[in-house]
Amino acid sequence: MALEHAILVSLLEQPGSGYELARRFDRSIGYFWTATHQQIYRVLKRMEGDGWIDVREVPQQARPDKKEYSVAAPGRAVLSAWLHEPIEPESVRHELAVKIRGAAFDDPAALIREVERHQQAHSDRLAHYLAGERRDFTGPEAPAALDAGQELQHVVLRGGIAYEQMTLAWLDDVLATLHRLGPER
Repeated sequence: MALEHAILVSLLEQPGSGYELARRFDRSIGYFWTATHQQIYRVLKRMEGDGWIDVREVPQQARPDKKEYSVAAPGRAVLSAWLHEPIEPESVRHELAVKIRGAAFDDPAALIREVERHQQAHSDRLAHYLAGERRDFTGPEAPAALDAGQELQHVVLRGGIAYEQMTLAWLDDVLATLHRLGPER
């Protein structure tokens, strides 16, 4: 997937400025496809040049005008073509898993802190996902009926929740194994 596709999806969900788009990447889509703010702005400029997105100047009080981006017809066509292309199942490239296997040749207990750090990061991400789900899909402010876009956002979020829960269960297993093996092995 190219960053362009992630930007098109995000802009179809809601048009916005480059700054707003970068913030959305930081808060949601970035958990599935990351990009720096500089990359986003660079790709927006290229997409504008290719006619994939429209730009309109939005006047602001006491600040410079901002550019608001939205998807143009050619951008929709590019996204549609990409949506119909097959993709390869993702391979797992997991540095921590390689370190865990490598611990057999060193002190397994030496990895405990690193695994605990990963556990905290995944626990934090799970809490963030669950808070977003409560806010946007199941809480008192959630719409009674979801439109297709919201349904698809929710199913992706549920996948993220399931992934984090599975990862945390695996990290619990890793920690138990590391503690059991200890340095005396």
